[in-house]
Amino acid sequence: MLHSLKAAPGSRKSSKRAGRGNSAGRGTTAGRGTKGQGSRSGSSRNRIFEGGQTPLLQRQPKLGGFKNPNRIEYEVVNLGSLEEVLAAGKYDVASLKENKLVSTGKRVKLLGRGEVKKKFDITVHAASKTAVQAIEKAGGKVTVTT
Repeated sequence: MLHSLKAAPGSRKSSKRAGRGNSAGRGTTAGRGTKGQGSRSGSSRNRIFEGGQTPLLQRQPKLGGFKNPNRIEYEVVNLGSLEEVLAAGKYDVASLKENKLVSTGKRVKLLGRGEVKKKFDITVHAASKTAVQAIEKAGGKVTVTT
């Protein structure tokens, strides 16, 4: 039962009793050293005190910088993955999602890493110049929607 539970023997060590005489091993200064800030009663340092080193909070930059609230995040699709996964044809963001090239609900941006030999007619939110050039070179077309 819960009322009869006890700690395993030796798992709970009794604390050292300071200031109980020299024969006890921690008398006189009671382990506080001689004189100085830490030897006085009622003395305690700030928990963020770093021994005189400039504290972490003071070392941090004063201002937090800037985060653009209007930043648009894109999910990236590379030409190489189009070539691997899809057959030539017409595709938009929904069909890219069906073919598991896009997984989140973010806008889609087409980037030019990889080669394209198939003819793609693709509609995305944004595309790099190299991606557009590569698809047009293969006889396809890129439409950018907002």
